[in-house]
Amino acid sequence: MRALEIASFPLLFFVWFLFASPEFALAADRKTYIVHMDKSMMPKAFATHGHWYSSVINSLRTSYGLPRSSVAPVSRPSLLYTYDNAIHGFSAVLSLQEVHNLKNMKGYVSSYPEKLGKFDTTHTTEFLSLNPNSGLWPASQFGKGVIVGMIDSGVWPESQSYNDNGMPEIPARWKGVCQTGPDFNSSLCNRKLIGAQFFSKGAKAASNSIDDYNSPRDEEGHGTHTSTTVAGNYVENVSFFGYASGTARGVAPRAMLAMYKVSGYSSDILAGMDQAIADGVDVISISMGIDGVPPYEDPVAIAAFAAMEKGVLVSASAGNEGPTFMTLHNGIPWMLTTGAGTIDRQFSAILTLGNGNYVYGWSLFPLDAWMVDLSIVYNETLSPCNSSELLSKAAGQLVVCQTDTGRSLASQIHTLSQTQVAGAIFLSNDTTYAEIGDLPIPGVVLNLADAPLLINYLKSAKDPSASIKFQQTLLGTNPAPAVAFYSSRGPSPTYPSILKPDVLAPGSKVLAAWKGNAATARYGNLYLSSEYNVVSGTSMACPHSSGVAALLKGAHPDWSPAAIRSAMMTTANHLDNTLSPIKDNGLYLEQASPLAMGAGHIDPNKALDPGLVYDVGAQDYVNHLCLMNYTSKQIAAITRSSNYSCTSPADLNYPSFMIFSDKANSSSTSIEFKRTVTNVGDGAATYKVKWTVSNGLSVKVTPDTLVFHDKNEKLSFTVSVETDKMKGQFSYGTLVWEDDGAKHSVRSPVLAYKIY
Repeated sequence: MRALEIASFPLLFFVWFLFASPEFALAADRKTYIVHMDKSMMPKAFATHGHWYSSVINSLRTSYGLPRSSVAPVSRPSLLYTYDNAIHGFSAVLSLQEVHNLKNMKGYVSSYPEKLGKFDTTHTTEFLSLNPNSGLWPASQFGKGVIVGMIDSGVWPESQSYNDNGMPEIPARWKGVCQTGPDFNSSLCNRKLIGAQFFSKGAKAASNSIDDYNSPRDEEGHGTHTSTTVAGNYVENVSFFGYASGTARGVAPRAMLAMYKVSGYSSDILAGMDQAIADGVDVISISMGIDGVPPYEDPVAIAAFAAMEKGVLVSASAGNEGPTFMTLHNGIPWMLTTGAGTIDRQFSAILTLGNGNYVYGWSLFPLDAWMVDLSIVYNETLSPCNSSELLSKAAGQLVVCQTDTGRSLASQIHTLSQTQVAGAIFLSNDTTYAEIGDLPIPGVVLNLADAPLLINYLKSAKDPSASIKFQQTLLGTNPAPAVAFYSSRGPSPTYPSILKPDVLAPGSKVLAAWKGNAATARYGNLYLSSEYNVVSGTSMACPHSSGVAALLKGAHPDWSPAAIRSAMMTTANHLDNTLSPIKDNGLYLEQASPLAMGAGHIDPNKALDPGLVYDVGAQDYVNHLCLMNYTSKQIAAITRSSNYSCTSPADLNYPSFMIFSDKANSSSTSIEFKRTVTNVGDGAATYKVKWTVSNGLSVKVTPDTLVFHDKNEKLSFTVSVETDKMKGQFSYGTLVWEDDGAKHSVRSPVLAYKIY
């Protein structure tokens, strides 16, 4: 025993030495930080900010008393990126001690650990009423000459949606490149896909095993889908296993694309956006976001501010955490934030009963199959469809499944996939599954309103049977749009004073290009692939808004990002295709509130000529940050500059009105908004105000008439809102400026929200 104790001493000493050594202590807490620097403080000895930041990192390597050469590679501070557009600063792998030492260095502003973000059409352009002969498409030349930068998972360049037929020459102002990498070379770019770069240092620092990010190639499909939704070129005869067949094209089919492939790590996201700004894109589309971080630590928010200053609109997704309120990300006022809606298209199958009656139901079964004259089994024992053992008695037959038994549709499908039943007829009013689910078994879902047709037949027929024909697509279904149940609701938990989302756009079951040779559907255990995929999410809604923004930039190149956003918001449609208020799928088809749909569903053609716009400049955003009591250091982290002042804190000239309060002051709230609108119509015009509010809100507008004498003239008004008689958690309404003849209706949502 004594010998064992003595023999173990060197090992114990080694362990003590290892844990006590500076190298180990530094490596143990090492992570990636994003560091903001004041560029104006750069010493004259350095030619560029990059040299300065490298020197800063080198000084950290000796600041803990070890020669630089003695520091083990794992414990060295390492520089990942330098930034000069999105922010002034860098990202680096640092220890807590090194971050502490940084704070004493000249030019240091702030730092924070990086965060991990998450990624959030043959028919949708028709649903948006885009027409090749009139409206926004011809007015913008289909987006000709506009460059959209995609911050996403990469690109599958072999997709036909990236063909450059009919595309113009690349503008001389373009500064981007087509970066080579594994299985990707510069020859894959063309006049449609004009740039492709990857940013993976943050991902590598977090995990050395990540190899997929060393190339612009899309290994997920997400970036290929979103980018071709924005600006994919025309491709005829595409479909998703026979569903949604037609000609695929993006919202802005003549716009050019540049892909900035990023991981979910904030240092990589920031690097991609920084490069997009430097390369000269006109619009940045980012279908991802970071939850729970304040704007001064949010790389998307910070980079978007820099983009806004240079006239670049940033369009972002709201997130997929609905229908719970306050789950929205990208809720910063200098971005366009989009929620997801359904469209008037249903993927279907025809169920023909033995008596000749037929009905359409929802289906996405991927095989081109026609099930003929199969017997139907319907009884109380089997209809819950929750036991594969019981269902074995219905092998080779159609079984009727009812979801009013408490068994969810998804669970029933899973159980049936483990049996030998020939197929299933589901009776369900679950609208959510049709938004996001697949159907790996032969089946059709009937809503309960159509169920009596089936049930009455089953009760009267001696040997009931039915046939099912798959791969049917119905257009013009209603109500549409509706807010998708998964779409994140506002207000933003990190910026609740601004009403978000801004708008709604098509997001459910959107068809667009996908990565090659990837499984996109399944039949039992058989996985199937398609070059085009049907996907749902605010990730799919965002590129629709980005595409419309690109079209508006092409039609109105002098408009600011705020003017483009304003045009899209104030012309958004708050009614569905039944001319009723848009419904919320997350609230059992009750009327949707602005917290779910923002100003409404985007209407591209109306946005071309909005009449009035609410414009905003960089200092206006700063004034609002000041009003929200952000510190000068926090504001500097967002603006990358100490030149902005807080001498005039003010409400923001936003195209919506938000009253936000907590329980402590919820008994009575009175607030006054000041707004300024710019006449972008043809000339002189007179606008009169009208409003509708509910549930205890009281509104007064002064003046109630605006008389414009010239185009580009600006006039101001005030809106006073009182909520002392408000009942419940929130109330909402609308404020509309309408000109003579009702050519223009400039509509803004008004909402009061209380936290309990």
